[in-house]
Amino acid sequence: MRGVVFDGKRPRVVDDLEVRDPGPGEVLVAVAAAGLCHSDLSVLDGTIPFPVPVVLGHEGAGVVESVGPGVTHVAPGDHVALSTLANCGTCADCDRGRPTMCRAAIGRPGRPFRRENGERLFNFASNSAFAQRTVVTAVQAVKIPDEIPLTSAALIGCGVLTGVGAVFHRARVEHGESVVVIGTGGIGLNVLQGARLAGATTIVAVDNNPAKEPPARRFGATHFAGTPDAVREILPTGADHVFECVGSTRLIRQAVDLLDRHGQAVLLGVPPADAEAAFRVSSLYLDKSILGCRYGSSRPQADIALYAELYRQGRLLLDELVTAVYPVEDFATAVDDARGGRVARAVLTF
Repeated sequence: MRGVVFDGKRPRVVDDLEVRDPGPGEVLVAVAAAGLCHSDLSVLDGTIPFPVPVVLGHEGAGVVESVGPGVTHVAPGDHVALSTLANCGTCADCDRGRPTMCRAAIGRPGRPFRRENGERLFNFASNSAFAQRTVVTAVQAVKIPDEIPLTSAALIGCGVLTGVGAVFHRARVEHGESVVVIGTGGIGLNVLQGARLAGATTIVAVDNNPAKEPPARRFGATHFAGTPDAVREILPTGADHVFECVGSTRLIRQAVDLLDRHGQAVLLGVPPADAEAAFRVSSLYLDKSILGCRYGSSRPQADIALYAELYRQGRLLLDELVTAVYPVEDFATAVDDARGGRVARAVLTF
């Protein structure tokens, strides 16, 4: 079968992948579509260190082919969106409803794939959606209505969960509050629509690319600014919430500086692992906060079902996130377009 393999030097589309059968508590999924996320690019450029060789991809949707013993919530033929959280369900964090903090879901890649020559390959983010078939834990496969296009559903599993989830679960944006979103790529657009759904009244999108303004406004922005400094003209006293979605230490500093009293800066972008950011300590004394956020502090089994329903109601945008669809053979072109900012979210199909 086909898939995208990264050997530490360059990614390649191969056609000799094999994946093992699902074991107890696992699901084999035929992947129909997978989003190309910035985190995949970060593995390619070394920003996110990861063992190799690895089958990339972590944002996908497909159809269940088979299930292992003990799996009852999905069955062959079901359409599913895939999450990256292979959480155990029994630890203290899972019990508290914080699956993103489960240690079983962080940094423990398996090796369910082989090449025809016998070489074993790691999976990425417990997912590896850039393959025609993948094996995930049962909790990662969330049933969705058949009428949701799989090319759109693929984006729920990372971009939507991270962006909308950060608004709902981490920042807990309330009606009437102000929100600034720095960076309007796939994550930023989902923060914008999360802020809209949460009832924020002033939602400022910040991006140095003026072509990003129309989609930003479509997803929920009430204002658009080319630089963080321009936000002060819209919110003279600062914002209640500022989301940094780029991964720049300079922009992290500006996000903190844009906060109003009792404001929160939420960090969603991924800078290099050894990056350090600076800020004035005195600027935080008026009850301001800097919040890290993993995967939108999401609860995928509940949240994916919620977002699917909001999509069915026409309140959450998914189809509009898909700016380009590429057959997996055109992976290199998709990467070039994503890095060049020509697409907000590229989707690969098999």
